[in-house]
Amino acid sequence: MHLLELRPLARAEFEEFFERHHRELSRLAYLLTGDHQAADDLTADVFLTAWRQWERTRSVDDPLAYFRRVMVNQAATRIRKLHRERVRMPLFLRDGDEARVPDGAAVVDVRAALARLPARRRACVVLRHAFDFPEAEVAEMLGISVGTVKSQTSKGVTQLLRLLDPDKEGWVR
Repeated sequence: MHLLELRPLARAEFEEFFERHHRELSRLAYLLTGDHQAADDLTADVFLTAWRQWERTRSVDDPLAYFRRVMVNQAATRIRKLHRERVRMPLFLRDGDEARVPDGAAVVDVRAALARLPARRRACVVLRHAFDFPEAEVAEMLGISVGTVKSQTSKGVTQLLRLLDPDKEGWVR
């Protein structure tokens, strides 16, 4: 269905949804992917999905929560695909061919550490700590239990701390 084919009220609701939530979903996409271009693509894909499903999803209790979950799922799919590609990439590169993008060392370290977390764990850490969502909301978004959110977030933070400073033992929170 084309946006112009939506009924006028539904179209206006979608446009309002887009205006109100584009920034937040873009930020979530960036934190999940760690890359501006990938985040832009992911955000566009999620809004395209929202647009196509708007007639069905606009009446759910919380359309934003629904599309956050869509975003997390699409990000996980992209990350799995990228991982498969990266595993194969060294077969085609000569030593020294890897491009390096200049960026602040701390930002690069955190992005790299986040990228090394399993998708669900990364989603829990990002949603809890970067977006400050309550555990119950994260559980609902990801379709998992609150206990799983707690354990995955705890394990994710611990793993991040170890990745960011592997020589330091006994991190205290």
